[in-house]
Amino acid sequence: REKTRRDATEVEHSEERRERREREMSAIFDGYEREYCELSTQLARKTNMLGSLSGDSKSQKVSDINNDLSEAEALIRRMDLEARSLPPDRKGPLLSKLREYKADLSKLKSDAKKSSSKNSDLSNRAELGLVGDHWSASSAAQRERLLATTDRINRAGDNIKQSRQTLLETEELGVNILQDLHRQRETITHARDTLHGVDDNITKSRKILSVMARRILQNKVIMFGIIAMLVGSIGMVIYFKFIRSSN
Repeated sequence: REKTRRDATEVEHSEERRERREREMSAIFDGYEREYCELSTQLARKTNMLGSLSGDSKSQKVSDINNDLSEAEALIRRMDLEARSLPPDRKGPLLSKLREYKADLSKLKSDAKKSSSKNSDLSNRAELGLVGDHWSASSAAQRERLLATTDRINRAGDNIKQSRQTLLETEELGVNILQDLHRQRETITHARDTLHGVDDNITKSRKILSVMARRILQNKVIMFGIIAMLVGSIGMVIYFKFIRSSN
């Protein structure tokens, strides 16, 4: 009965630890979810503002939107990692939410791309002085300016793409490291639980050996007592049969 109670207690403690870990993971997921919802609202508002901006202010706003989109992608990855770490009964609803958030992020990307590219050619021409009264007979020089500016823009765009690719690769590497750490944590937790069980078994074995040692000692004492009684009985028989009869 004592063993059964100990086993039940150990199972209860293990279940409590598992539930506590699940609650912590769910809390982390909820935190990422709140951050994503706030970021999604900000992205929608900034995208709607693009139509009324031009020039440097529009470029700055586009850069901010791209940064926010990268951060939103990172939050989606983190939520996916936390959701997949939970048991199936709690993982399903969270993965359903994630699919909705991924669809929402795709729509935000599409809206941002349309808004940022809308009338971009007209804005660039206006900034270069190639529309209205600025267009004159010196179109060759202005064309050279346009080509040089376009080349600079293309190089800057390539640099931005490379930087974003590097950022995404770094983020992916971070997600993989987090997954490895999660698996290692689960392995360590399992090993710790196993060690607790082994320690309990060792304690039970020690108690059993102690009981067996006491019983062996008691048996030895009883055996020596029986031997002494037999020897005494034999001595008395010899005494009464031979010595007293001869007398």
